[in-house]
Formats: sequence, C-alpha cells, structure tokens
Amino acid sequence: MVTENEKNIGVLEVSKKYSFPVDTENKAMTFPLFSVEKPHMRAFHLCWFQYFTCFICTFAAPPLLPIIRDNLNLTASDIGNAGVGSVSGAIFARLALGAACDLTGPRLASATVCFLTVPAVFLSSMASSPATFFMMRFFTGFSLATFVSTQYWMSCMFSPKVVGLANGQSGGWGNLGGGVANLLMPLLYNLILNNTMANTPFVAWRVAFFVPAFMQMFAAFAVMLLGQDLPDGNFLQLQKSGEMHKDNAKKIVYHAVTNYRGWITAIGYGFSFGVELAVNNIVVYYYYDRFNLNLSLAGIVGALFGMVNIFSRSSGGLFSDFMAKKFGMRGRLWGWWTVQTLSGVMCIIMGRLDSLSTSIAVMMIFSFLVQAAEGLCFGVVPFVSRRSMGVVQGISGAGGNAGAVICQVIFFRGSQFKLEDGITYMGIIIIVTTLSLTTIYFPQWGGMLAGPKPGVTEEDYYMREWDSEEQQQGLHKVSMKFAEGSRNERSMKFAEGSRNERSSKVQSISVEITQPTDVV
Repeated sequence: MVTENEKNIGVLEVSKKYSFPVDTENKAMTFPLFSVEKPHMRAFHLCWFQYFTCFICTFAAPPLLPIIRDNLNLTASDIGNAGVGSVSGAIFARLALGAACDLTGPRLASATVCFLTVPAVFLSSMASSPATFFMMRFFTGFSLATFVSTQYWMSCMFSPKVVGLANGQSGGWGNLGGGVANLLMPLLYNLILNNTMANTPFVAWRVAFFVPAFMQMFAAFAVMLLGQDLPDGNFLQLQKSGEMHKDNAKKIVYHAVTNYRGWITAIGYGFSFGVELAVNNIVVYYYYDRFNLNLSLAGIVGALFGMVNIFSRSSGGLFSDFMAKKFGMRGRLWGWWTVQTLSGVMCIIMGRLDSLSTSIAVMMIFSFLVQAAEGLCFGVVPFVSRRSMGVVQGISGAGGNAGAVICQVIFFRGSQFKLEDGITYMGIIIIVTTLSLTTIYFPQWGGMLAGPKPGVTEEDYYMREWDSEEQQQGLHKVSMKFAEGSRNERSMKFAEGSRNERSSKVQSISVEITQPTDVV
C-alpha cells in the first residue's frame, strides 16, 4: 500500500515540471489567475476568451433591437421568438458537445462549434425579414454550447480542491460577454454611423456585426493552435499512442442519463444561468421602454448586469470550494441553495420597483447572486460522474438553455405580461425550482438533509460506472485517481471516522478487483 509520505513525494516530483503544485493526475492544485503557463493556465485563458466571444455574438442583437425592430418591422412576438431561438438551439448542441468532449477532447470539440456557427454571425448583417432574423439568432446561439467544453476543460486541468474556482472563473469571464455586448454594440453602431460611409441607421447596425464575428473566428483558431486538452497532452494523440483508452460512447451516455443527480443540477442551472440568458435578452429593451432611457444609456445599464460576471460567478465557485473545505459536499449544496434562493427574492423585488436608481441597485445585487449560483452549481457538477463527466456537464449546461427558453416563452414572449411582471413571476419560479436541490444525495458524502451512508467510499461510487471486465483491464484507474482526489468532499464530522475504512478498501482494491458496493 502506498503511504501518505510516498504520495506527497510523488506529487513533488511531478510538480517539478510546473511552477505551481499539481496532484498525481498532473492537475493544478492552485489557481494562479494571471499566469499563462502551458498547459493549465493557457487552457484557462483560451477557453474563457472563446466562450466570451460566443456570448458577445449571441447577444449582439438585443442592445440594437430598437434600430433592428424599425428596420425589419419586428413585432413584440417576433422579438420574443428570436430571443427564444437564440438560446434554444444550444440545448441540443450542449448535449452533443458533452459527448464530443468525452470522446475527442474539449479543444477540438469547442473550436469546431465556433467554426460552424461564425458564418451565422456574418450573415446576421444580411437579415431582411423577421424569419431571417430568427434563423440567424437561432444558429448563432449554438455557439453557447462552448460553455460545456469550458467546464470540461477546467475539470480536466484543475484538482477537486480548486475546480469550483476554476469553473466559476472561466464561466464567469465567458458570461461577461453578455454585458460587454450590451455596451459594445451601441458604441460600435454610433462609431460606424458617425465616422464611416455606412452613415444611415439601417446600414450601420449591419456593419457592426462583423466585429464580433471576427472575434469568434480568431478565438477558434487560437484554441486549435495553442491549446492542449489534458495536462499530459491532447486526446487524439494519447489515444493513438495507447496512453489513453478510447471509451465506449454508449456506456458514457448510459451512465450520464441514468444518474439522476445530473438532471437535478440541470434544473438548478436552468433557473440560474437560464435566468441570466433571459435577462440578457430583455434588459436593455426593459430600461429603454420602462424608464425612457436613450439607446446608449440603456445599453450601459444593461451592460452592468453582465459585467458583474467579472467577479460574481468566480465568487460562487470560490464559496463552493470554501464550503467544501469546511463541510464537504453537503456544504456545497447548502451554499448553492441559499444563494440561488436569495437571487429569486431579489428578482421579485426588481420587478416591483418604479425608481430607476433603486431598480439598478437591486438589479446589480440580483445579478451577483444569480451568477454566483451558477458558479456554485458547477462546484457540484464535476463530482456527479467521472467516466461521463462531459455528458453530465452537457446535460447540466443544456438545462441552463432550457431554463432560458422556459422563461422567455412564459414571461417575455409577446404581450401576455408586462416586462416588470414577467421579472417578478420569474423570481417566484427561481425559489420554487431551487427546492429540487434537496433531493441531491451522494451516498459517500450525504446531501442537504442527510449524512453519508455508512460503509460507502468514493471508490465505491465511481467504480460502479465500470463493469467487471473493464476493471480487469484496468480501465477504471482514472476514476480511482479521481476518487482519491475527491475525498475532501467528506464533511469534517465524518472524515476522521472513515479514514481507516477507506485505507482498508484501497488496499483491498490494489490486491484484487472487487465488485462495487450497490449505491444509488
């Protein structure tokens, strides 16, 4: 049996290759934010920037809607349908991209999505009717699937001790693109209108779309040329050399869809990230119409909602890691439920306010809480499954877009509700759906309402995804390494009492292949 000192010596020897400590899987154990060292931190900066450009492209249209509406004669229903289209396509794209990450790696999968969707951004400038406007927004929205590759990539590069922060920071800076789009597009429009030959409003907005399109194309090339899938190399190279097993796609999907925890995280994410997407689609329009602001000022106010992502989502990830350190997985779940419920409360209040200054202040608090909840969500998601991590993240990410579609269709499509009433009702839905988090239970760690099941270890939970034949071939070893790294998810109350039991089970696994404990 390997002693704790021998493990530490191994970590130190591996760390000599890097300027920061890594674990036995070469995953970074710290998060030096401003480093660009390859492969860990370079992957971080590449993936968040790529996702950032996709967000800008997807939400380039909403801040210019007052102009586009007049040019294309859009009705309220047309605008609502286009908003639904912009977030609905990515539901299926995220599911597919999750499987692609498991099979080919996040670098190739994400760059391919960007290359396939960037033509739709260019063609947005040629929209001539409500139908073509809807189609361009629909296909551009597929690029939001890159969120899945972003979270998958970070989960491959960073250890469980800092994965919440890494996922939160990359996702948050990517989501920042929604706020930047609200600020950037009106500025580009005015710059083009006043300083170029495109000096009519109905031409200037079209030319403005070329800027985000070129940004997304540049990001895709950067990921392909400069990125690396894993600390040890790229997926396809490792599979070709035999250093990495090419997994069975059917089994990856099966273990993901049969793990109920992934569907619950999808619900939770649907009413945090989904709410953010819905608000991105209407926030400029809301302040433009309700408070009679001009387009540039409404764009600045709308940008504030998304700009909070500079620190909000990463704060959620950091808080998740902090709660795990103190209380294990149960702490992550309680933290997530608390923050997301409070975001629902602030959403209700925002819809009831008639004062511009107070509305903006409450919007900022609401924005921080809902985005922090997203970070807290993906502090939990990486632990749902190791073998099917990509598909589980795809399901959770798709839940975010599904939530956006639900909110957009029910509350912000057509004239069924005033925008302020829609915002209030959306807050109520946030509070109700967040109660589903109480059903997430990990037998080795517990849940919000109950402690862990006696005798169940991390190895038991993650080994159940491999059958006896696969275990005989040693294919489960990656999951066992992950199980070892995730032991800090036990709360302090149960960690000491289970230490000897875990040690004996690890020793038993090293001698002979055992059948996993039957866990749910």
